Amino acid sequence: MAPLHPHRAFWLIAATYVMVLFASAAPSPLYPVYQELWGFSALTLTLVFAVYVVTMLLSLLTVGSLSDHIGRRPVLAVALALLIGSMILFVVAGDVGTLLAARALQGLATGAAMGTLTATTVDLQPTARLGSTIIGAAPAFGLATGVGVAGLLVEYAPAPRVLVYEIILGLFAALLIALLVVPETRDAAGFRSRRHLAATIAPRARVPREVRGVFLAAVPTLIATWSLGGLYLSLGSSVVAKVFGVANHGWAGLILFSFFASATVTSLFVTVRTAAAKQAYGYPTLALGVLLSLSGVLAESLPLYILGSIVAGSGWAATFLSAMDTITAATPQAQRGQVFSSVFVASYLAFSVPAVIAGVVVPHIGLRATVIGYVGYVLVVAVIGAVLAVATRRAAARAATSPSVRVEDREAAPADR
Repeated sequence: MAPLHPHRAFWLIAATYVMVLFASAAPSPLYPVYQELWGFSALTLTLVFAVYVVTMLLSLLTVGSLSDHIGRRPVLAVALALLIGSMILFVVAGDVGTLLAARALQGLATGAAMGTLTATTVDLQPTARLGSTIIGAAPAFGLATGVGVAGLLVEYAPAPRVLVYEIILGLFAALLIALLVVPETRDAAGFRSRRHLAATIAPRARVPREVRGVFLAAVPTLIATWSLGGLYLSLGSSVVAKVFGVANHGWAGLILFSFFASATVTSLFVTVRTAAAKQAYGYPTLALGVLLSLSGVLAESLPLYILGSIVAGSGWAATFLSAMDTITAATPQAQRGQVFSSVFVASYLAFSVPAVIAGVVVPHIGLRATVIGYVGYVLVVAVIGAVLAVATRRAAARAATSPSVRVEDREAAPADR
């Protein structure tokens, strides 16, 4: 079977990227349904959320860099097969145990897929601009449509507990078949020895030395943006239901959709801008949006909350894209799987740990107080990220100009003599 042209393969990988994130967000609107049906506590709900993140991080830390050694396609094929298995578990789930197993398997598969999908996107990108657009827009668009579509199906479609998973299962099966014609973008280098294999899959985040400075400077930005996404996906449904009294699952999903949809649209428009321009727009917009959303919660004003969500989503996209641009530019092709897996380790730790803490804290201090604390934390980390981004940019500018100055000095020296 002849492989696809690289440009067509790029769009197929982009669709897979979106679907993996779509599937990861789809269970969120169903959690209240599960809770009402099986009568489990808020702590159990937090555990369902946490088990997905724990298994995904374990996968990122162990097999995240495998595609740099055995090729991109084998890793993606196994990840898609595991995702199909997780959807089957969701369909047949009749108790909390099966739900936890489904979410755990989905976490393992998503962790295996994310770094590899990002690396493959960069490998196949027709232009750096288009690759940056997909890397920035795919997570936001996948999460947005996952929450929005699942919410609408829960409220208006028959068999709300299984229909969305059946649809996702069918799409993953089609993508797995289509993967047969995607060209391999990374030759299988293999492993030098069993010790090399063991070291590769040992659970740790690894960033090559030449990328480490850029990566560490971008970590606060990754934390701020993904923590904000975790706030919307973990506490967003509770805020919409308890603060604003929205009981309709479809409307609740669309309200959450506004944040990620705004991020998607912004990604399409800012991708042509430099990382510096994205930072200059992203950080202030993110802060403004978060403060507007908080004001909406405190004033119990749904329109203000939605406006804040739209503004915050726009800032989220520009800020996240600026970090990804700097990391991508500094990463050699042979180490992309490894580096992007580390990116998602940092991102999903930021996405999950504060959300789990918030879920534990809410019963003790209340929803509003928890949201205030969460927002304060996001703003502090965003400020740190902005300061480091400016410092890194200035250091890079000095490094770029200093060699030319030395060359000019050497050229001018004979004339002076």
